Amino acid sequence: MWNYSETVKDHFFNPRNAKALDDANATGDVGSISCGDALRLTLKVNDDTEIIEEAGFQTFGCGSAIASSSALTELIIGKTIAEAEQVTNQEIVDYLGGLPAEKMHCSVMGQEALEAAIANYRGIELVDDDHAEGKLICRCFAVDEGKITRAVQKHGLTTIEDVINYTKAGGACTSCHEKIEMVIDTVMAAKQTPEVNASESIPVKTVTSLPPTSGFTQKILEVIGDLRPYLQADGGDVTLVKASENLIVVSLSGACTGCMMTDMTLGWLQQQISEALGWAIPVVNHQPVHTEVIA
Repeated sequence: MWNYSETVKDHFFNPRNAKALDDANATGDVGSISCGDALRLTLKVNDDTEIIEEAGFQTFGCGSAIASSSALTELIIGKTIAEAEQVTNQEIVDYLGGLPAEKMHCSVMGQEALEAAIANYRGIELVDDDHAEGKLICRCFAVDEGKITRAVQKHGLTTIEDVINYTKAGGACTSCHEKIEMVIDTVMAAKQTPEVNASESIPVKTVTSLPPTSGFTQKILEVIGDLRPYLQADGGDVTLVKASENLIVVSLSGACTGCMMTDMTLGWLQQQISEALGWAIPVVNHQPVHTEVIA
């Protein structure tokens, strides 16, 4: 049984601004009824001052969704567009006196609706929910890797349970849990490893003794061999181009080419290879031209 604050109960039983504004000049739609949550936020913005004079919402969802949407409208009415876009989902949660962890996605939905409405007011077209940001990971709730990645980065999520609470991804059939774990791992790896310029060879540790070249290379090949199936499962691949004690050069191919997750994938590879070798070593991507590929 979830415990709700008195403020949440008040905004659920007595929602503020639960209406559609006929003269709205900004509209933000997020979610979908088929996924169990949908929210339309409408705003009346003074074009001279850019102050939000009125806000209304229509939502299809649970009590937390209604309370979060109601709280959002109270938070932004009277603010300028510039001020309103600084409102975070955590401010919605704090305004309500807290939400159960399992209902954090309701506050996130409110913040995303506000972002969409502000973009609409400014004449900016946001990317439609066609998963152009990345491959669809959770089919049950239609959540792609881009949304999961942003949630993990923004809120510091570290477990599948966290991701479910903030995005709903993985909350139904569980078949996507392995892919969600990969996103979490790559984001965390990217945070823990330094950015490396692919054109530079940067020694990150002075190595006084190095294993024989064949054994050194073989160790890297073994690690990459263990990791390749994860990339291949999503249509990507990785091969080793060259290796030294200062730099590992790989070639990402297939779905990994031009993917928004490239840096995170490299961070993940770097973490795994560094752990196997016992010292930190940069891993960079290079599309070889007339280069003999080792694997």
